[in-house]
Amino acid sequence: MIMSRIEAPRDEATSNLTDRLLAGLPADAVLVDPDVTASYANDMASFCPAGVPAVVVLPRTVEHVQHVMRVATELRVPVVPQGARTGLSGAANATDGCIVLSLTKMDRVLEISPVDRIAVVEPGVINATLSRAVEEHGLYYPPDPSSWEMCTIGGNIGTASGGLCCVKYGVTAEYVLGLDVVLADGRLMSTGRRTAKGVAGYDLTRLFVGSEGSLGIVVRAVLALKPKPPQQLVLAAEFASAAAACDAVCRIMAGGHVPSLLELMDRTTVKAVNELTRMGLPESTEALLLAAFDTPDPAADLAAVGELCEAAGATQVVPADDAAESELLLQARRSSLVALEAVKGTTMIDDVCVPRSRLGDMIEGVERIAEKHGLTIGVVAHAGDGNTHPTVCFDAQDPDECRRARESFDEIMGLGLELGGTITGEHGVGVLKKEWLAREIGPVGVEMQRAVKDVFDPLGILNPGKLF
Repeated sequence: MIMSRIEAPRDEATSNLTDRLLAGLPADAVLVDPDVTASYANDMASFCPAGVPAVVVLPRTVEHVQHVMRVATELRVPVVPQGARTGLSGAANATDGCIVLSLTKMDRVLEISPVDRIAVVEPGVINATLSRAVEEHGLYYPPDPSSWEMCTIGGNIGTASGGLCCVKYGVTAEYVLGLDVVLADGRLMSTGRRTAKGVAGYDLTRLFVGSEGSLGIVVRAVLALKPKPPQQLVLAAEFASAAAACDAVCRIMAGGHVPSLLELMDRTTVKAVNELTRMGLPESTEALLLAAFDTPDPAADLAAVGELCEAAGATQVVPADDAAESELLLQARRSSLVALEAVKGTTMIDDVCVPRSRLGDMIEGVERIAEKHGLTIGVVAHAGDGNTHPTVCFDAQDPDECRRARESFDEIMGLGLELGGTITGEHGVGVLKKEWLAREIGPVGVEMQRAVKDVFDPLGILNPGKLF
């Protein structure tokens, strides 16, 4: 439906699209070389079609973005917003004849306020850059996607991304206080606040977080900060089964503990990390659980959690003595996805979140799916919040293996829904999971979401073909 609304006029309009854009943009902000524009066609997701953009625009100001949207509205040209393109759902993939609006040049940290505990940033700011900037003020920006050294705040907002620390600190949505958004017709709207509290009207800020650029273009964000916590200490616990490790997770959470990190790696992942890094993790390990605390007395917290792990059947519990040893233990987890990619050369990283109490069922179900399809599927999980990342390893040059990989990917999402979970905890829907979003929220949910889309984007030009 969305595409049918824009196809007819688009062919007439594209002939003078570049000239119209250049009328309000500097020449170096408009890229038309096909070899260059092709490099902006897609993000990092597998099995997601991407079109050929007509032009790539690199705005530097809010006014530049407004000009682009006014031209796009007048000419009925689709616009695909992009950040660093580290996403894993195809949400940033181009459509044929679109304007790719890459916001990476809007990369200023505009304000850091230790009193108000906020930062005001442009969308192209790299997550790690912001984290280091606020740290100089004794502050902390918690959301930390695995790609934090590359991904942008705008992209994090678009996909409502998470990270390793979500078990204690929550996801991106909980830190976005206010936004400046350029709407489809070029108007600028401000949402939310910069105060600690505020409940005026509908929460439009939350509506934009996770909307994947389908409702408007975020050009400025007011982000909540926290005081910088003490240095965390990490514990590693080895288990003879994934079920025992998941039992330990349940005991930790039921016991009222609040770890800053609670991560799980299954035996397939541990083996892959060993083969890539030669870290010497025990080959007999069926599951490795990492727990961290950034409390005033982390050693005491680790000791209590270590006892719970042993009660759940841990074969070995190793608490770190200092920050350096903690960092060494975390290297295994940070190496997981690279190690799994090395198994076959290509991976599909799923993102299924289930209730913590069903985490063991999820991992066992993934093992059955891997065996059924004759594939290597490793599972790493943000165990503390039930967010699993089953990672399907396959040879992209083998058509049959590609087919089996896609089928297993879908079966994993189906399993997650059966267990009372959701098809995505932090990567978003994009192109990859459109059909599954409809299954999760149902026809009435889809109808309401389409109605919201129509209010903000009546012509259907903002990131068409994504979400639903």
